[in-house]
This record gives sequence, C-alpha cells and structure tokens, in this order.
Amino acid sequence: MIKIAIDTSPLSKASKFRGIGRYSVGLIEALKKTKKLDVLELSDKNFKPEVDIVHYPFFDFYFLTLPLIKKVKTVVTIHDCIPLVFPENYPAGLRGKIKFFIQKISLKSVSAVLTDSESSEKDIVKFLSIPSEKIFKVYLAVDDYYRKIEINQEEKESLFKKFGLKNDFMLYVGDVNYNKNLPNLLKAFAQARIDLNLVLIGKAFESSNQPEVMQLTDLVAELKIQDRVKILGFVSDRDLVIFYNLAVVYCQPSLYEGFGLQILEAMACGCPVLTGNVSSLPEVAGEAAVLVDPNDIDQISRGIERLVLDQDLRNRLIEMGLTQSKKFSWDKTAQETVKIYEKVLGK
Repeated sequence: MIKIAIDTSPLSKASKFRGIGRYSVGLIEALKKTKKLDVLELSDKNFKPEVDIVHYPFFDFYFLTLPLIKKVKTVVTIHDCIPLVFPENYPAGLRGKIKFFIQKISLKSVSAVLTDSESSEKDIVKFLSIPSEKIFKVYLAVDDYYRKIEINQEEKESLFKKFGLKNDFMLYVGDVNYNKNLPNLLKAFAQARIDLNLVLIGKAFESSNQPEVMQLTDLVAELKIQDRVKILGFVSDRDLVIFYNLAVVYCQPSLYEGFGLQILEAMACGCPVLTGNVSSLPEVAGEAAVLVDPNDIDQISRGIERLVLDQDLRNRLIEMGLTQSKKFSWDKTAQETVKIYEKVLGK
C-alpha cells in the first residue's frame, strides 16, 4: 500500500474557509475511501515521516510553501497563477520576490504538479517554466451536501429574519480579491433593471478595515444601492446551501479563476449561473451558464436581466447546471490523483 503524507497546514489558517481548504478536506476524505493508500495528515513541514510521497495541496508564490531539500518524492497542487497574471494587483515586495525565487528553484525538483484546469496548466508552463509533462490536470468537485432541496415558506422566512433580508436576491460567494471583479459586479447590478437585492457572502467580508472591503462599501454608497446590498461574512454550510437554493441568480463574473468551485456549488443547488468567459470558467461551466466578458459592465448587466426575466432560459440552465455539476466528483478527483501517485512511483 502506498503511504502518502498530505500537508494540512492550510486548514489551520484562513485558507480553510476558501477553496483551498475545501480541496484539502475533499481530497483527503476521498483518498481514504479508495482503500489504496495509507494517508497521513501532517501540519508540520519539519516532519520526517516514512512515506512514499509528500503532497502539498497548496502553493503560495510569495511564501515558503515547499522545502528546498526534499527527502522523499514530492507532489504539489498549484491551483492558479493569479498573482503572476495580475502582478500589479498582487505586489510581492522584496521579501516576497526573494521567496518566489526560492520557490521556483524548489519547484524544479518536485515529481509532479497537480492543477485544477487546462487554463491553469497553460499558465503554470508560461509563468513557472515547468515542463508540461510534469503537470497533471485534476478537476475539483463539490461536496454532496450542495444539492437542490425543497425549502418551505417557514424556512425561507427564518433565513431572511436571521440575516436581515427583505427581498429576493441574487448571490455571490467568495473572496474580495482583485480577480473576483466585485466592482464590476456591483456596477452591473446597480444598472440592471431587476427588483432584486444582492447578497455577498464570504469570510473576507468580515474584515471591515480591509482595503478591498472598504472600497466595496464606498462603491455601494456611491452607487446609492445601500438598501439593496447585504454584505455577510462566513455562514454555515447548511445556511449556504439554503442561500444557493433560494437565490434567483448566482453571479460571479471573475476576471480569472483557477477553477471556480462556487459556480459548481450553485449549479448543484439548482441556481442558474452567470460567470466570466475567461480562464477556467468556460471549462467548468460548459454550456450550463451565461458567460459574459467580465470587463464589460453592460454585458454583465444584460446577462443578469436575461437570467432573471427569461423563464425559459432559467429553466434550461437550471437543468443543465444540475447535469454539469454531476460530471465532477471527489471520487474522480481521488482516482486521478492516485494514478499520478502511482506514476510518480513508477507503478
């Protein structure tokens, strides 16, 4: 049996609330179910385990994610190259540049690089000069509890009361980083001729003194949509599933994603999706979403209006989204990952 050590240090940080945390947990649980591996979870990078492979499920360009000297075969997952695609929006600083230089050296000696999409694979080759034969695309998945459920009026009223909602809403779930394109989402929402509120959910929104959050709050005031935008922080998985199920539209017109886990979560819950026509998003969404140019506010706005007002389009995308989301599963993710482990070990 192959012995695998997986670095779980991201689960002790803010990353556990993001896609990185969900990937780590989903992968570990699915790998254990395969019965082909002995999986050891490790949170200390200075360990000396007797294992065949160490897998780092997270790579940060400007921090020392990987050890420079590797005593066992090493696999790393690089989810995206966002800081390298938008360097002016993710400044590294002097220390970050030094660490990035060290990280690039360390990457040369890894046995395999996993990534979430063909789009990310191309960027890894472009920005990190890693040979394509060492890179393997392995799609992510959504957890089973993200699903379409029946919600009665009492449950809906309870959620609205709990979070201070007063009207039906469109939804965004995620971070506040530049690539999420939230300013254009807010401008498009303000412009769209719809009678809906906008709910923003994510752990990052709890940091009211964070520059990105402050800028969004100022923009909401400038657009005069304070009474139509509800900014929430972290919500429980159960509440999030209800939010997805109740949302009229899920809207994430990102400038770039490594995968786009939330659009699959929304689809799995029967919520029609609007997203960007860039990077991995068409790859993940397939034909089951309205795809727009994320830099075109008018196009985003018109897309929102179509999804809200065109009932035939809504019904079609809801059904297509449910089908699309089922193409991805943690079992598939685990099976593909095991094949890569075996290839690294020459089995």
